[in-house]
Amino acid sequence: MAKDLLRQTRDYFKAQGIPEVDASLLLEHLLQCSRTEVQLKLLRMNDDEINSLDRELRRLVLRRQNGEPVQYITGTAPFRYLEYQVGPGVLIPRPETESLVALVLEEIDRKSPAKTRVVDLGSGSGCIAISIASERAGTEVTAVEISAEAQQWLAKNVAKLAPKVRIVDAGVEDACKGEKFDIVVANPPYVPNGENLPPEVRKEPANALFGGGSAGMAAPLQFIAAAERLLESGGFLAMEHHETQTLAIVKALAENFIEVIGVKDLTGRPRFTTARKR
Repeated sequence: MAKDLLRQTRDYFKAQGIPEVDASLLLEHLLQCSRTEVQLKLLRMNDDEINSLDRELRRLVLRRQNGEPVQYITGTAPFRYLEYQVGPGVLIPRPETESLVALVLEEIDRKSPAKTRVVDLGSGSGCIAISIASERAGTEVTAVEISAEAQQWLAKNVAKLAPKVRIVDAGVEDACKGEKFDIVVANPPYVPNGENLPPEVRKEPANALFGGGSAGMAAPLQFIAAAERLLESGGFLAMEHHETQTLAIVKALAENFIEVIGVKDLTGRPRFTTARKR
């Protein structure tokens, strides 16, 4: 039975159209071990322990089947080199956003990390801000977030992973008034209204997903305006957006930014734009 538990769960998820890897993630969570240790731990369990584990696993499988993201069930999500605490009320870190961090790190490396001031607008779980702070020690990083639900997760992650990150409770329109930064990084809500999303994504906060309007551009435009206000002349903006929004983003940046460059994600989709404040 021990040998079959993982395989059976994978097969069940496959039949339900759920990624098979989620079976491993749930068992790793229950067994508190790495993926390579799952089978070994199962083989060492007696029948009573396996039966107890099976009951717990079935409860989690039902939650996943009902559309709950596996990261909300386990309470964690990986991003670059760290694990973040996540749950209802905060956007789950995505692998593609790791490339957004890489763009910022490249810009920091052109300067001196000890002299670089970075602000992450709409920080959510803090994965962008914390990655920058932890990978470039000495960089001054500010995380801006207005959602009370998301702030709870942001505070937990900052306290555990990067205590020097400053948290600002504000919307992008009035955050950090009177301050200037060398870099603004942003992953704003940008999904166009009406876009069909997978069931598990619909469990995430709508205010962190949908950008407003049929094109999803209302929020991105607010973030661009905030970047214009917050950046020093010559300051760098790196922004994630929907693959259909590149032209609209470029147009919005045209008046106050130069060196506007579109960047594709690892799947070849136009996902990021960088620019420099005039």
